[in-house]
Amino acid sequence: MKTILLLRHAKAEVGVPGQKDFDRVLADRGRDDAKRVGRAIAKLGEVPDAIVSSPAARAKETAEIAAAAMKFGGTIKMDRSLYDAPGEAWLVALRALPGSAASALVVAHSPGIEDAAGLLVGASGHAFAVPTAGLLAFDADVAHWRELEDGSAALRWFLRPKMLDAL
Repeated sequence: MKTILLLRHAKAEVGVPGQKDFDRVLADRGRDDAKRVGRAIAKLGEVPDAIVSSPAARAKETAEIAAAAMKFGGTIKMDRSLYDAPGEAWLVALRALPGSAASALVVAHSPGIEDAAGLLVGASGHAFAVPTAGLLAFDADVAHWRELEDGSAALRWFLRPKMLDAL
């Protein structure tokens, strides 16, 4: 059994003329939400064994802040293929994880997160509407990450930023 956490990056600043989308950083609210998500992951006892993130500024910053808040002791792997990527790219990133990891967190963008969530549970289209800093947890009935395929996971829970204060 593997545990999968999918996190959409937190709220980013609005881009300014001439700025690349890739370089947009988190807004103050986004930094607060990323910290709250990390704390929630720790409170729920779900600190992952591995974290993979898009290297885009807003996703990278979300991953780093959340990792610090949950006291993640490993190294965050940056995966360029997760930037502006469909859901299948998220699954490819998961399939590449080391077998020693029983759980993983992937931090990237929409609409890829909605696609990935749908693929994991075997639903077509956008089965989930994930807000910024939205976090989904899945249980995948596989022994090895490379065995992960469409419909091989079940949604365990879905947290929205407004729910985090209740934890």
